[in-house]
This record gives sequence, structure tokens and C-alpha cells, in this order.
Amino acid sequence: MTLKQSLTFGSLTLVALAGLSLPTAFASSTSADNAEADASEAAAVEQSAFRKALKFGFSGQEIQGGVMLGDAPAGTRSLTLDGEPVLVAEDGKFIIAFNRDAGQSAQMVATLENGETVRKYFNIAPRSWKIEHVNVARRSGGPSAAFMALRMPELEQINAARQVQSGSQGWRQTFIWPAKGRISGMFGSQRIYQGEPGSYHSGVDIAGATGTDFVAPADGVVTLAAEKPFSLEGNLLMIDHGMGLNSAFLHASEILVEVGQEVKRGQTIGRIGATGRATGPHLHWSMKWNDARIDPILLTGPMG
Repeated sequence: MTLKQSLTFGSLTLVALAGLSLPTAFASSTSADNAEADASEAAAVEQSAFRKALKFGFSGQEIQGGVMLGDAPAGTRSLTLDGEPVLVAEDGKFIIAFNRDAGQSAQMVATLENGETVRKYFNIAPRSWKIEHVNVARRSGGPSAAFMALRMPELEQINAARQVQSGSQGWRQTFIWPAKGRISGMFGSQRIYQGEPGSYHSGVDIAGATGTDFVAPADGVVTLAAEKPFSLEGNLLMIDHGMGLNSAFLHASEILVEVGQEVKRGQTIGRIGATGRATGPHLHWSMKWNDARIDPILLTGPMG
């Protein structure tokens, strides 16, 4: 029933009552009751329409390793995904992503200025990852104490870089490939050592000759530019694209930008190499949104 219909129905009710032989007090009371009921019904219809108008808007893929751009409902005061806060821009736009190993469902909740909530449920599609079964035992014992003494300060730098909120608007852009070449490693691929899973590949590898330029895939701010090669990543460069989205570029032969520097999409930022733990020259490009590891190819599309 529409708001207009409900008011018309109320008017017809009052006319019908006027033709009955009822005590004056009773007729007056009934009219008041009906008027109150009509107002209540009208408010309920209006509230229902209000709720229907308050919806999320999304573009992107509801998939493991995927990224989605969203529009929050009008009047959103705060936003969460599975209980974790999500940053929202002044125009109501935001970004979310699903980890490589995300479960089948997730819930988003927008809390409005009046305290009401609007919810969105995601059905996250699984991916078929490239899995290689190897008939050898996984190396046992874990990293040595000497290695960890070297590694911990590196991890602290990486974690600190990922906490930077630069305010960059790169997250709004269409991402481009930082380099062109043969893809030698796919995001999410994994080895299984005699039934024991190894770590999955956290990014995409692009083969290229040492010294080949690579560029920023989107606008951002440099948050880490290794002064010396890291034990695993080699010369590591990290860029914040804003709203919790960041890129890491591994194994560079040379880094051409500095920490705090703003970079533009397509700007040359480094050169491909084989520093750190690498079997040959290539660019490893990995991306994260907060704690979720995501597939860069879902932001760029296939290499043209």
C-alpha cells in the first residue's frame, strides 16, 4: 500500500462512520483512533521506503583474492566488514577486499547517524588455485636464530609501511601493469610437500631483463624503499594507494624513488632485478588491503 492509498483509505473510513447512528462521544473517539492509525501506517510506509533506499552499491568481484569498490548508504556514520572497521571517504565511497583464503561468506554493516544499521551479505566465490604436489618432505626445523635476527627488523619495516595512511586517491583509479612480460608466477599458486602445504605465492611474477623499468600501477605515496637488499625480498619498494590498499615490488635491481614521495600512475619507480631470494630477474608485484592478500590481475585485467 502506498502512502497516498493509505490516506485515501482513512478518509473513506471516516465517511462510513459518519453515516452510522453512534453516540457522539464514541464517533469522535473512533475518528481520532482512525486518524492515529492512519498516521502510524503512513509513518510505517515512509520508514519502509527509507529502508529500501538505503542500500550499498558495489563494483568488482565477490571472489577470493578479489577487490570491490563500494558506495555506502546515505548517512553512514561507520562501516565494518566482519566486525573490522572500513574507511569511508567523504563522498561515501570505500574499498574492500577478500583474502586468498577467504571463507564463503562475509557481512558488512553500516551504522547510520540515527543508530540504525544497514547490512550486506557477501557470497564469496572460491578459486581453483594452481597446486603442485611434490614428493619431497618440506624442510623441517624452521628458520635459524641467526636468520630471524636478520629478518625481524625487516618485518618490522614492512609492517610499519603497511600502517601508513597517506590519503592517496590511487585506490579510486583503474590499475595498470607495472611492467610487461611473461607471467612466470601466478597469485595463489602453492606447493604441497608430501601432503604438507607450503606457503602460497603472494603476488604475480613478471619476467624481464635486469635493468628494465617498472612503473607505478596507480597513484600513491612511497612508504618503504629499502636502503639495502632484504633477505628474501631483495631491494623492496612499497607504495600506499590509500584506504588500506598497498603494493609491494620485490627483487628490484634499483629503486628510483624515496620514502614519502608521491608517485603518479605510469611513473617509472624502479628497475627489474634478481636481488634477494630469486632464481632469475623478474618483478614480483604483491598487493594487500589491510590484512587481506589480493590478486593484482583482478585490478588490472589480463596483460594487453
